[in-house]
Amino acid sequence: MKISVYTLFIISLLSIQCGKNNSANNSFSIDAQSLKATYLPTDAVNLKVINTNNVTFDSIVYYVNDKKIGKTQELSFDFTLQESKLGYQNIKALVFSEGTAQTTEARIEVVAVTAPKLIQYTLVNTYPHDIEAYTQGLEFFRDTLIESTGQYGRSSLRKTNVKTGEVYKKIDIDAKYFAEGITVFNNQIIQLTWRENEGFIYDVNTFKKIKSFNYNKAIEGWGLTNDGTHLYQSDGTEKIWKLNPTTLEIIDHINVYTNNSKIKSVNELEYINGKFFANVYQKSAIAIINPQTGAVEGIINLTDLEKKVTKHPKLDVLNGIAYNAKTNTIFVTGKNWDKMFEIKLNE
Repeated sequence: MKISVYTLFIISLLSIQCGKNNSANNSFSIDAQSLKATYLPTDAVNLKVINTNNVTFDSIVYYVNDKKIGKTQELSFDFTLQESKLGYQNIKALVFSEGTAQTTEARIEVVAVTAPKLIQYTLVNTYPHDIEAYTQGLEFFRDTLIESTGQYGRSSLRKTNVKTGEVYKKIDIDAKYFAEGITVFNNQIIQLTWRENEGFIYDVNTFKKIKSFNYNKAIEGWGLTNDGTHLYQSDGTEKIWKLNPTTLEIIDHINVYTNNSKIKSVNELEYINGKFFANVYQKSAIAIINPQTGAVEGIINLTDLEKKVTKHPKLDVLNGIAYNAKTNTIFVTGKNWDKMFEIKLNE
């Protein structure tokens, strides 16, 4: 095979250009050693760019989570975290040098300012609960408990008498779905599914299905609640997603954090007096979360309640939070628990 002189020239030119770009890309880097492991929202961050090869540059443009935060001709740049979400902040420095734009990136983590308080409670009552109910969602509507239960082939939506445990209305969900969290909004029940990326809307009185909807982001469905204006969905991570109540599209999110780290596996949600109350999967506790910041402000340790449940092979974790505004009490249960507990917080 013959190669023309022109082809050899083009290959040589590309080789020279690629070599120059690779060399230039190694000239600038964010100094990771100067960054702290975690930051507070009240902190300022001092970014330093290392110019390894002492290359002449024109300017540096800085971004946090792809939002431009400043431009400078210096290798050092300061910015504050006051408007940042809790969680990871992806930092990018775009360096303009010798007619090229080179990128260097780093990441920091923002945690809550204060440690959560341990919230005490009083056990008010203990009621029977269907031991076959794999509880995924729980919410009061008037004086009735609406409950969503999960597992493939066993998922259901039901109305329950809280005092007797009697299930007096129930519909079974198609076996291809694993039902998850629910909330009642504008006289409609909205129910999530786990991995099917689909949810259902029912009439709260008749349980007649009104329609189905798809999530507009490829996430799992876990917990669901509302604040009277918007819906909020968890997906098994540290995120709580904010949904438009009309389109059910995700419009924002918060990251759930303590003063030390993120809280993964946020599960069933309930909105109570301006705060999110959340089960954390595999934990015998409820986290009380600031809905604006995602900071965990309180922890309710429910280990003692878990000890009161009958042990059996199908017994699973704490899950299910329902607030009764009339009595100012909270009802909690778990997956295949034979008891429902009514508790009152000791404020």
